[in-house]
Amino acid sequence: MKRTPAICVFGVLLLLGFALPVAAQSSGCIAHRPKYLEGVFEVHYDSGCTGHDEPELDPVSSAAGSARDLTWTVILPADGSFPASAPGPTFWFGGTVTDPNSLFGQAFVELQFYPDALVSNCTPQGGFVVSNAPNTYTACSPVWKVTQTGTRFQETAAFNAMLTDGSGPSNPLIMHAGDVVTVHWFTTPAADGFHVTVTDLNTGKAGTIVLNSKSDGPLMPAFDTQEIGNALGWGIVFDTPNSFVWEIGHTSPFTTPADQFCIPGQTICQSYNAAAWAGASPIQILGVKFGDGSAPRKWAVVSDFGGIAEVLGITNSSNCNAYGGPFCIYPWFSVSSTGAFNFGVDYPNTKKDFGQANQYPQTEQCGGPFGSNSTYCANVVH
Repeated sequence: MKRTPAICVFGVLLLLGFALPVAAQSSGCIAHRPKYLEGVFEVHYDSGCTGHDEPELDPVSSAAGSARDLTWTVILPADGSFPASAPGPTFWFGGTVTDPNSLFGQAFVELQFYPDALVSNCTPQGGFVVSNAPNTYTACSPVWKVTQTGTRFQETAAFNAMLTDGSGPSNPLIMHAGDVVTVHWFTTPAADGFHVTVTDLNTGKAGTIVLNSKSDGPLMPAFDTQEIGNALGWGIVFDTPNSFVWEIGHTSPFTTPADQFCIPGQTICQSYNAAAWAGASPIQILGVKFGDGSAPRKWAVVSDFGGIAEVLGITNSSNCNAYGGPFCIYPWFSVSSTGAFNFGVDYPNTKKDFGQANQYPQTEQCGGPFGSNSTYCANVVH
C-alpha cells in the first residue's frame, strides 16, 4: 500500500543521512482493567500505571487450537487532521495466558502498538518510554498479573519486552502508517511461552517475542479454543481468550497532560471525541486466520465499562449531559465496503456499524468466578 508523503519524506531523509529532530520522551504504563468489587476485590495498579477503557473485538471459533495459533492481518492507521495517537496511547492484540503466580493461575498479555511513537524502553513494570515520530509504530508486550497479599490485590507486570527487528535488543521493529502487518500468536513443542511474531509485509522485516518470564516461567495460552466464555478469570468481560482492543480513556503521550487518565466529557480527552477519530485514517483489521487455516465463524464486541452507559455516567462520573455531543461519544467497531473491521466512528466506506455504540451491552449480565451478573457479555455482531 502506498504510504503517505510524510512517511516517504521520513524515509528519504534517513537514506540521505539527515538527522531528524527527536521529540522529548514520554513515558506511560497502561494496565489491564480487572473486575472491581468495593470492599471485596479491590485491585490496585502498580505505581505509575493506570487502566481504564478497553472496547474489544473478538474473533470466535470452536476449531481445535484456535486460541493457541492465530494470525491477525491489519493495516496500520495514518495521521490526518488529527494524529492517530490522539484518541489514546496504544492499541493491542492480546490474550489470556497461564501464570502460576497470578490469581486463578491466569495473566493477560497485551502486544501494545504505540501510534506516532518510537519506543526506546519497555520497562520491567510494564511501562513504555517513547518519543514522537509521526506515522511511526513500535511495540512492547507487557503481561499483567494479579497477586494477593493479605486482603490487598495488586496488578503488576510478570513480563515485558520490546518488539525488536532482530538486529539488537534495543532496536525496535519500526512500522509505518499504511503498512500491512501480521500478528501471529503461536506455541512450539518447547512449551517455552506463547510466541508472537509481527511481520511488516511492506518492508519484509519481522520481530518475535517469547513470553518466558524470569520470575514466573513460560506463560502459555490458557485456553485451546477461541470461544466466548473462555475468559480471563479476574477480568470484567465474558469474552474470547484473544482479542483486539484500542485503549481509550487516556490522553496521548504527545499532548499536555500526557498519558493522563480521562473520562467522557473532558476536553483534554480525544477518546470520546468523534472529530478525533474521523480526523485520522482508521485501523483496518483485514481478518484472522487460525492454525488449521480456518477463519472466525463469528465476531463479537464488548466494552468493559458499558459503552454508552459510561458516557451517561452510569458506570463512571462524567461531564456529559447526553450521549452524542462533542467529547461525548463512545467509539465503535464497523465493517467497511472492503470487508475490513474499522474502529472509531462511521467512515466514508462504512457498510455496517452494528448500531454504533449500541453494539456494546450496557450492564453486567454474564457470569464468571465472581458470580452471576458480574461481567459484561460479548455481543455477536457479525
